[in-house]
Amino acid sequence: MAATQRLPKPSALVTLLGAACLVTASANLASVAPGPPPHPPRTVSAAPPEPVLAAAPLPSAVTAATTSSPSPFPSLAVISSWSVARRAAQLVVVSAQETDVAAVAPSVAEGAGGILLYGTSAPGNLDQQLQALEASAEGGLAPLVMTDEEGGGIQRMSNLVGTIPWPATMSATMTPAAVYQLAETAAEQMVANGVTMDLAPVLDLATGPGPDATHIDGPRSFGLAPATATAYGLAFASGLEAGGVMPVVKHFPGEGSATANTDDGPASTSPLSILDGADLLPFEVAVQTGIPAIMVGDASIPGLTEGPASLSPAAITGLLRQQLGFEGLVLTDSLSAPAVSELGLSVAQASVQAVEAGADMLLSDTATPNLTFQQTVNALVAAVSDGQLSTQMLDTAVLQVVTAKEEGPRG
Repeated sequence: MAATQRLPKPSALVTLLGAACLVTASANLASVAPGPPPHPPRTVSAAPPEPVLAAAPLPSAVTAATTSSPSPFPSLAVISSWSVARRAAQLVVVSAQETDVAAVAPSVAEGAGGILLYGTSAPGNLDQQLQALEASAEGGLAPLVMTDEEGGGIQRMSNLVGTIPWPATMSATMTPAAVYQLAETAAEQMVANGVTMDLAPVLDLATGPGPDATHIDGPRSFGLAPATATAYGLAFASGLEAGGVMPVVKHFPGEGSATANTDDGPASTSPLSILDGADLLPFEVAVQTGIPAIMVGDASIPGLTEGPASLSPAAITGLLRQQLGFEGLVLTDSLSAPAVSELGLSVAQASVQAVEAGADMLLSDTATPNLTFQQTVNALVAAVSDGQLSTQMLDTAVLQVVTAKEEGPRG
C-alpha cells in the first residue's frame, strides 16, 4: 500500500480514465483499448496455466513498516517472534451474525484478524457489542470489522446505514459525484456502528438479471462499459474512504462473464485474453489510483488458472502483484462457497492454497465459525511445519493485515 496515495474524488476520474483507456462507441458496450500500461505488457497465450512463481517481494509500505516507527502496531521483527498459530490467526476472517457478534468471541480472543458480519438488520447497539468483543482481542490488536454494503439487495445493515440503490441504478440515475456523496454518508454511519471495511464496490462488467444461480452480478455491477464501471465504482470507493471505511473492490480479475454464480457452484469467466481488454481495466485503474484492498474471485480464468482465482498463484502473485503492481491487501472471496467446496476442498485446505498463492486474508461463511477458524489456523500451522508454506509468505501476509489496520482508510 503506497501510503502517499489516496483515491481521487470523482472530478479527477475523467483524467485518470483518459490516461487508462480510449473509449469508442459500440452497439452493446463501450470498447476500451488499453493506453500506455503501468506494467510490462502481458502475454496471455504462450505460458501454461499455474506457473511456479516466487513469492512477491514485500510491498514498499510493508517494507517501511519493518523499519523503525513509534507506531503501536507490531513490526515484522515483532510479528516473527509470535507463535505460528498467532500469526496464522491474523489471516483468518471469522463470520458472525450481526445480531450475535459475541458468538465469535473465542476466535477474536485467539487473534482472528477480521470479523465478517452477515444479516439483514443490525441491532442499534452494534457498536457497543463490537467494542466489547474487540476488547478481548489478543495483544489488543482489534480485528477488521467488515460487511457487504454494496447497495440494492446486497445490504447487511440498511436500517443503520440507510438505503443504497443497486449499483446499476446508481450509474443510470446519478452522477459519480452524487455516488461519492452517498457512499461517504453511508460510510460515516458504518463507522458510527463499528464497521471499518466494506466489501464493495463490485467492479465487474455485467448487465441483465441477477444475482442468481447463473448470474453472479446483474444489478450489482455499475454497467457493462469499462469506463462506466470504473468511474462509478471508484467514486463509490473514494466516498467510502472519505467517510472512514476501507473499500474492497471485487471480484478480481472480473467475474461479469462468469458461467455461474460461484456461491452456487464452480464457474469460469471469459478467457484472460478477453478479460485483458475489458473486464480487467477497472481493476488496473483502481490499482493505479491507490485502492487499499482487492478481493479475488472464486471463478476460474481460462488461460490463467486451472481452478478458482482465489487459490491461484498465477492470478494473485503473478497477475495482481507482479504485473499490475498491487501492494495492498488481498482478500479471498468465500472459501466455503460451492465454487471451492465442490472441488473437494475444506475451508482449511483451501486457505492453505490461498496463502501459498499470495492471499492475505481468508474469508468464509460456515455454520460453525469458531470451529472453522480453529481448523484453518491448525492447517496453516501444519503447512508451515511441514515446509509446504514458507514463514516468509506467512509473515508477509500477516504484515499486510497489520499494515491495513494501521493505515486504515485514507479519505
